[in-house]
Amino acid sequence: MIVDIDDILSKLLEQEDTDGDKKITIEDNGPKQFELLSNSGEKLIIKGTYQLSNLLQELVIQKQQGKSEAFVNQEFIDELPTKRISRMIRDFYWKGLTRRMDKSGIEGLISDSKNESLTAEILPVYVPNGDSLAFDYYNALEKELPIKAVKLPTEITPEYVKSINEQPGILSLKLEVENNEVKGVPFVVPGGRFNEMYGWDSYFEAVGLLCDGKVDLAKAMADNFQYQIENYGKILNANRSYYLTRTQPPFYSSLISEIFEVTKDKGWLAIHLKTAIKEYETVWMVEGKRLTSNGLNRYRAEGIGMPPECEEGHFDEELKKYAEKEGISIREFAKMYQDGAIINEELDRYFVHDRSLRESGHDTSWRLDDVCADLNTVDLNSLLYKYESDFAHLIENYFDGEFEGWHSTYWFQIMEERAECMQKLMWNEEHAQYFDYNFRTKSQTHFESASNYFPLWAGLVDTRDVYKVVDTLMRQLKEKGGIAGTSRKMNSNLPDGAIQRQWDYPNGWAPHQMLIWKALKMYDFNTELQELVYRWLYMITRNAVDYNGTIPEKYDVVEATHKVFAEYGNVGTDFEYITQEGFGWMNASYQYGLKLLDETLVNELNQLTEPDSLFKS
Repeated sequence: MIVDIDDILSKLLEQEDTDGDKKITIEDNGPKQFELLSNSGEKLIIKGTYQLSNLLQELVIQKQQGKSEAFVNQEFIDELPTKRISRMIRDFYWKGLTRRMDKSGIEGLISDSKNESLTAEILPVYVPNGDSLAFDYYNALEKELPIKAVKLPTEITPEYVKSINEQPGILSLKLEVENNEVKGVPFVVPGGRFNEMYGWDSYFEAVGLLCDGKVDLAKAMADNFQYQIENYGKILNANRSYYLTRTQPPFYSSLISEIFEVTKDKGWLAIHLKTAIKEYETVWMVEGKRLTSNGLNRYRAEGIGMPPECEEGHFDEELKKYAEKEGISIREFAKMYQDGAIINEELDRYFVHDRSLRESGHDTSWRLDDVCADLNTVDLNSLLYKYESDFAHLIENYFDGEFEGWHSTYWFQIMEERAECMQKLMWNEEHAQYFDYNFRTKSQTHFESASNYFPLWAGLVDTRDVYKVVDTLMRQLKEKGGIAGTSRKMNSNLPDGAIQRQWDYPNGWAPHQMLIWKALKMYDFNTELQELVYRWLYMITRNAVDYNGTIPEKYDVVEATHKVFAEYGNVGTDFEYITQEGFGWMNASYQYGLKLLDETLVNELNQLTEPDSLFKS
């Protein structure tokens, strides 16, 4: 049936959106029944929160397409929830999260709220020293947009990065020439308020893209990873100037392996494999930096002073005691410390740990607070074992055992040496799990975290131990909505009044779920796999059904709700009428989870809305 969009929108919201947030949710107190009249006089009665929010979304989608009249498809109004959520992700959300670093993308960056701290109204676009295509392109754009192309020095030092903190800007990503036109190679951002490409988010987003057949976009993500390594020396936390000294959890080898499984493009693989080995060697295996003397690795971001991306006041609790000793205000102390007028080695160490924690992707967690750079973490060493394993198998299977002077036998040996070292220093037989290892105190942390189970995903858990490890996982971290970031016990050990860290209990995150699911599938724990996938998808589906399609950044898995109370809020809940993007790795986890879940359990998820809610009168 055909309806007038503005007329129906106005009547629908007036009747059903009782709290005025331009959404229709279970918290609205309307009758939850709406009489829809078409332009030709047809009548349709729509009942139920889910169905009414679907009507709202369908009207808005067509309004955004420039239409004044909408065709109301009954199948879409009463669409099964898993089918609808998956379809919206595939057909709308990925598009809404896709950006490019060409003119169109720069225009979005200019209005980015993260640029409000700029001292000038000109957005710096920092370009690698050797990328003349990018420099010439952005230099020409200066005539059209309020930007300034800035060429980076050949050697990028922490001192240089600190010197441009007062002029923070964006870092160029890969450009290519197509039909004599310069275009940015596309990438997916975590959420709608972001305009930059983030490190480990990109891998998980690519998993979702591959699920949805968007292979070219996944390849483009890998191509941008390669550009960052070749031009900035690392895969960046994100392509912002203040992240130049900071990388992210390494997933590049997994990304290119999974893309290659689909494309079978050996030429493309060879180009990326060479860069991945370069990243492994130059970013992770440099002694005294991210490689420690025991042969294992740590997160160890460089930088000087406080992380500049943090809002004013974020570190006040830590700065207060030092400011009081100096007899000055916190703001005065912070400025003098940043300017180098006050030297404080104890505070310097604190910020080494803080920047390293942010490099780990787990920003923030009590597991890593004020200790991160002293830890050989289970997650990082599992990821690097996976690199070594990927290199070994790719070279053996597709390059006849030798690639660019590297032999598969070498990588098999290296991965085994790492596994032995992790077993010696991190494995705890009594607790049946791996723990982070503090190489300064030479002791395990005994902190119970989802990151302790990355060895399952990497495939390094011995078959004799795997049953114990999976049992420990399910006992310690399984909650109503899936796997919690840390255990209930770790939460109970915190002092009264401790800040709720967002990567800790009771919150759960998509990357942890996805890695654990893949591990359970690989080790053939199908019962546990189905249970954990179902719990996670149940939570997402239930919240989307009840809250106008909301798919946010993180969830409280104990209560199975998107209403999370943590230090940074919850990206993806602030929208009107319809979410345009969901959240990157949440979208991916839904698509990946549906591929793994038994059909009978998918059918159960589809019962999470009122049956027989749409009928003609």
